[in-house]
Amino acid sequence: MAKKNAPPAAAAEAGSKPPGKMKLIIVIVLVLLVAVGASIGGTWFFLSKDAPKEDAAHEQAEHAAPVKQPAIYEELTPAFVVNFTQNGRARYMQVSVALMTRDQAGLDALKVHMPVLRNNLVMLFSGQDFATLVTPVGKEMLRQQATASVQQLAEKETGKVTVEQVLFTNLVLQ
Repeated sequence: MAKKNAPPAAAAEAGSKPPGKMKLIIVIVLVLLVAVGASIGGTWFFLSKDAPKEDAAHEQAEHAAPVKQPAIYEELTPAFVVNFTQNGRARYMQVSVALMTRDQAGLDALKVHMPVLRNNLVMLFSGQDFATLVTPVGKEMLRQQATASVQQLAEKETGKVTVEQVLFTNLVLQ
């Protein structure tokens, strides 16, 4: 009788091992899923915790950036007229100038010094070479020199640059 009982017991032992291995595999998979989920959850938690600070810093930087004011133009009248001597011949230049700024108060402070500003520009214009002024590059260089001269005077007299650009609204060479 023992022989008849032995094979069913061996069969029961053999049958119980596969379900035990299956349980072990299921437990390992569940542990891995929990670990991956915890990793994803932890990463999301820490990244979302820093995101509001970054967003707030970005919004503050946007609000802190100065808003560009509209341009204000001041025509200098009358136009500047200077004479040159080129190859023994009298030449003339007439320049209409406008100052571009974005600060009305600074412009008003600079207007007090308009005689000095006009004098500096007349001296700058009359010291130019006529042959150079005929070219577009020469005209642009003169405009940049005039801008630098006006900005230097504005900084000296008012404490800030004030004038962004000097523009030539009309330039006649004869």
